Amino acid sequence: MTRSDDVPPPDAATAHAWTALGGDPVLSERVTYRAVSGGLPARLPVAELARATVGVCSLAAAELGARRSGGAVPAVRVDEGAVATAFISERHLRIDGRRPTNFAPLSGFWRAADGWVRTHANYPHHRARLLTALGLPAHSGPDELAAALVERPARAIQETVYAAGGLAVAVAEPGESEIPLGGLPLIETRRVGDAAPRRLGEAPRSANGDLPASGAWPVSAGPASAGPASGGLPTSGALPATGALPARGALPVNDGLPANDGLPASATLPTSAMLPASGVRVLDLTRVIAGPVATRTLALLGADVLRVDSPRLPEDPDAHADTGFGKRSSALDLAAPEDRRTFEALLADADVVVTGYRPGALDHYGLGADALLERRPGLIVAQLSAWGWSGPWAGRRGFDSLVQAATGIAAIEAKDDGDGHPGVLPAQALDHGTGYLLAAAVLRALTERQDTGGGHHLRLSLAGTASWLTHGIAPATPVGGPAHDPALWLAETASDLGALRHARSPIASPDGPLDWARPPGRLGADAPRWL
Repeated sequence: MTRSDDVPPPDAATAHAWTALGGDPVLSERVTYRAVSGGLPARLPVAELARATVGVCSLAAAELGARRSGGAVPAVRVDEGAVATAFISERHLRIDGRRPTNFAPLSGFWRAADGWVRTHANYPHHRARLLTALGLPAHSGPDELAAALVERPARAIQETVYAAGGLAVAVAEPGESEIPLGGLPLIETRRVGDAAPRRLGEAPRSANGDLPASGAWPVSAGPASAGPASGGLPTSGALPATGALPARGALPVNDGLPANDGLPASATLPTSAMLPASGVRVLDLTRVIAGPVATRTLALLGADVLRVDSPRLPEDPDAHADTGFGKRSSALDLAAPEDRRTFEALLADADVVVTGYRPGALDHYGLGADALLERRPGLIVAQLSAWGWSGPWAGRRGFDSLVQAATGIAAIEAKDDGDGHPGVLPAQALDHGTGYLLAAAVLRALTERQDTGGGHHLRLSLAGTASWLTHGIAPATPVGGPAHDPALWLAETASDLGALRHARSPIASPDGPLDWARPPGRLGADAPRWL
């Protein structure tokens, strides 16, 4: 029964995303939303995108849980308040009361001679390359950068900085884009090979029943200085097994939280319910927001997620504190033979590999999708990129803020200050939305693998999600609902990083928990092995 504050099904954006995932269209009508007012205000339909991505992820989890238990796929009811809170989880995060800094001083919008540019210099090596490209000293600050940029054309800045390995894009006008958005798919999926169907927890077999040989992955040491720019893995850290959250069903609830109505259906489940992704081993080769949000969601749903990063690249520990919930992580150098052997052993027993690198960046390590799927029948390879998988921008580095700028989103959301200053979405919605879509695609692939077998190759991009936001989602008629109160969806937990205040997951799977089984730990603290 639809309640007065529910967004009535069918929701067009939800139906579109579910169809793109290859799901049965009828099932999308089982997703409803509890409406709130003022959650993610924007000119573009950000709230519609956000709830749809969480809605299809919740439905995919419910579908997998039903397939494993032999029951019918239940309805799911997603709370828009939980969605709005989770989509800015990095802003809600507190570490011992400290508010993390999300953008460095040299990351932002800057006037150019003929418009605006957006830079990204959060990582030290990107900051250094930006300044080098512009001929500025290493100690330069915002004033020096602004003076250097205002005299140059925006596209000249863009190409000069990218050529030096830095990150800067020209801000496109409304309705325009630095990259061709037409035809960019939201989700690409393909079934690969003839591996026999198998239930979760079984070893993969080919169609003739043979087990694949383990420890036979191709080894390529690569250059000693390899990093993401040259195909190596990025850095990130690890989650210790200490400081676990209360068991499912025993979580403390905020005093102001409405009984049942404001909670995902999972909040009232008994602790004995099987998690949809229990027994699934996920090798996480992602960083920043989108990929880690996807794997954080899979961990919530019961997967054993191990994040692996290079010890030679810096990572923002605050970003890890936000997206490391539920996961473990280790540091391995694929150029070191012993670390490579350890990595091969992890691959041999993985169900899912998730990567967040530019197209082709991992190929020389033998970790391209085709190589993985050829050597491992039944593997699910999920790939994420910034700019898509073909065209002149495919090989460029990118982040949510840059994709917003290059696709016209920043101009559409421009401030009403009279000088045309570009604006931003109320959340890094391309990152978060793509993350939930990526998790949904993995869950659907796990369901399909049980029925039809084979391996699965999944590809998503921030640009594809931007195209959907700007061209594929119609603003919905407001339903109303109570005013958004993020405090209802925040929790506190102890961790090795300190006392954390964090956003709870918005996933509303009937077979899933309300919060993660463990908090994030210190970077690199876990042994590189499966549980």
